[in-house]
Amino acid sequence: MEAMTNLSGLDFMRAIASGEVEQPPIGRLLEFGVVEVDEGRAVFTADPGEQHYNPIGVVHGGLAATLLDSAMGCAVHTTLPAGWSYGTLDLSARFVRPITIDTGRIVCEGVVVHRGSKTATTEGRVWAQDSGKLLAHGTGSALLLPVAVPE
Repeated sequence: MEAMTNLSGLDFMRAIASGEVEQPPIGRLLEFGVVEVDEGRAVFTADPGEQHYNPIGVVHGGLAATLLDSAMGCAVHTTLPAGWSYGTLDLSARFVRPITIDTGRIVCEGVVVHRGSKTATTEGRVWAQDSGKLLAHGTGSALLLPVAVPE
């Protein structure tokens, strides 16, 4: 929490990408990689495995949706000054192709479309790293919030 309070959003995300700051629990749980961050942009990866499968034998759409939410939210975070955070207001995801173990590594890029003083809008895409095929895409918005620091 201290790093997030004291660093700009871009510096904080760069610290996570470099391993200087530990990934949040959701990133560790789903084994996301934060591979690129720039102002208004974040790129994540994941390696689909059987632990992500649903009862119909493919990766649950929640993996792609969580990747989209994470990358798009972190893209917003890169635009924020120290002491600010965000919360997802909405997320819309479209699943284009099924994801399986055979898909291999998937990549998700989130970008900020517009950042205002109170909200931001985002877009994201998920594709298979090896084939380049689009797997899912989405849009979202975020509420910009000052970080509440416990006294």
